[in-house]
Amino acid sequence: MARYIGPVCRLCRREGMKLFLKGERCHTEKCAVEKRNFVPGQHGKDRKAKIVGYGLQLREKQKARRYYQVLEGQFRSLFHKADAAKGITGNNLLVSLERRLDNVAYRAGFAGSRADARQLVRHGHFLVNGKRVNIPSFLISKGDVLEVHEKSRGVTRIAAALEGVKRREIPQWVELDAGAFKARVRDIPARDDITAPMQERLVVELYSK
Repeated sequence: MARYIGPVCRLCRREGMKLFLKGERCHTEKCAVEKRNFVPGQHGKDRKAKIVGYGLQLREKQKARRYYQVLEGQFRSLFHKADAAKGITGNNLLVSLERRLDNVAYRAGFAGSRADARQLVRHGHFLVNGKRVNIPSFLISKGDVLEVHEKSRGVTRIAAALEGVKRREIPQWVELDAGAFKARVRDIPARDDITAPMQERLVVELYSK
């Protein structure tokens, strides 16, 4: 399966903001954005040209893709589905990204990063409504219950993520019961519930050309 295996800190630096790709490290002074907040590359410090038009739209799309850790093909497929659905395309796109199982596992506090959550999902550590699901792109619905498999509750990475959950806010549309290793999706998130720093309008403009 295709996946990005390069250094992730340079992705945050390229977008000029924290994308929280390395879990707890992103909340410390070791974060690359805190230490070197300029575009990566030999001439990164000197690249101060203003981005406009297509470049701005492309950067916004790349930011969204990297924030949710999905590849180009997956992202484009989600966009076309969002465009075909009723409602505002940009909102539909962000809601679909938030509903992904790997994202919900991360949002609920069961993983330190989305990449970590995706790997845990792939390895079968989670149950959705009592059934094991190992597909990271599986879309969670209102009322679904996500829980850590009983045999996986001693996994160090999951325990550490739950310990550090106070560093980041659990969204209101997710109800976490850390003691029972369970999280319930109260509702499908609305655009106002999504804290992702995205201008989805620019992504729609890019794909609509």
